[in-house]
Amino acid sequence: MGRIWLLTGPPGVGKSTVVSRVVLRLKGSGTIVGGCATSEKKSGGTRVGFEMVNLTDGTRGELASATRSLGPRVGRYRVNLADIANIGAAGLSKAAEVSELIVIDEVGPMELVSPEFRRAIRVCIDSGKPILAVAHERLDDDLLNELRDKAEKTLAVTVENRDDVVEELAADLLGAVGGPKTS
Repeated sequence: MGRIWLLTGPPGVGKSTVVSRVVLRLKGSGTIVGGCATSEKKSGGTRVGFEMVNLTDGTRGELASATRSLGPRVGRYRVNLADIANIGAAGLSKAAEVSELIVIDEVGPMELVSPEFRRAIRVCIDSGKPILAVAHERLDDDLLNELRDKAEKTLAVTVENRDDVVEELAADLLGAVGGPKTS
């Protein structure tokens, strides 16, 4: 059975930054990393939405936007279900097939409105491969609770520890995938 490492913490503390730094280190060691990641979209210093990237092939799309008129509402944003399915869920499903490490950034209320994304998380869990996931801190959801229950390690990211968390996670995950690859 694969192992799961979860990152939690309040919004804006740097969870996604930790994930991107860990991914860079593992890719630099020759590890095949796939899955999906999210980032904020800002305009004039104000957050206007979120972007999603498929880490397996680099495709990008919109996770949610404050200016969308269609899609389920989560807070002040409307979720782009088509992009979650075609980029996020597709990236997770492909990662379960071809990657050594699966990244899921984030498992939160926007992503979980998508049935395809939920199914893709299940495929990842069932793959038995190591997973690095960002878990919404307070959301109560059966699938998210299962990830929490199966987590080998849960790390609460803070401003004070985020640099140390990168080192710890990179070492743990490099060990989980069998160490650096030599050419």
